[in-house]
Amino acid sequence: MAQVSSGNFTFTTTEIEGVVIVDAKVYGDRRGYFMETYKRHDFVAGGIACDFVQDNQSSSTRGVLRGLHFQIEHPQAKLVRVLSGSVFDVCVDLRPNSPTWGKWEGVVLSAQNRRQLFIPRGFAHGFLVLSDEAEFSYKCDDVYHPGDEGGLMWNDPEIGIEWPALDGDDEFDASKLVLSDKDLTHPPLSSLQ
Repeated sequence: MAQVSSGNFTFTTTEIEGVVIVDAKVYGDRRGYFMETYKRHDFVAGGIACDFVQDNQSSSTRGVLRGLHFQIEHPQAKLVRVLSGSVFDVCVDLRPNSPTWGKWEGVVLSAQNRRQLFIPRGFAHGFLVLSDEAEFSYKCDDVYHPGDEGGLMWNDPEIGIEWPALDGDDEFDASKLVLSDKDLTHPPLSSLQ
């Protein structure tokens, strides 16, 4: 993994090309804190040159697993972060001819670590809420197209995501998960081959 610093940001590459962990400098005192969450010039210097066009925010409770989602004909690059609480955020490489096709990357994003994850176009994305509640923010480089949704099984053994235990638990317990009906019926990775 390599790091690039620009302005108030440090960009750390992962084992999957294009997926970048973003850490920001936080300026705190007795009043609280201040931080930049996005500055185009610094992000371009860090290798992220997207034109973000839509911001989304969601709220979820402990054990909610959202994903794994992607857009089929209108893929979106995303810059994601947690405003409150904690999640385990995951992306799966679906880019044709990628040497890491089908591989996943996961990172804990929380209000405490203030970390962000950049996910390029061509990935499935999802997250598991570890805290009692979490507010999650997405910056996207294309608008959402409702009829263009795709999805993958959250627990596909071929992908092999190592979901963590929920906060306060000793080990992962799938019976505590809360998934939408849609997320319970996504096909496995093999359906895309």
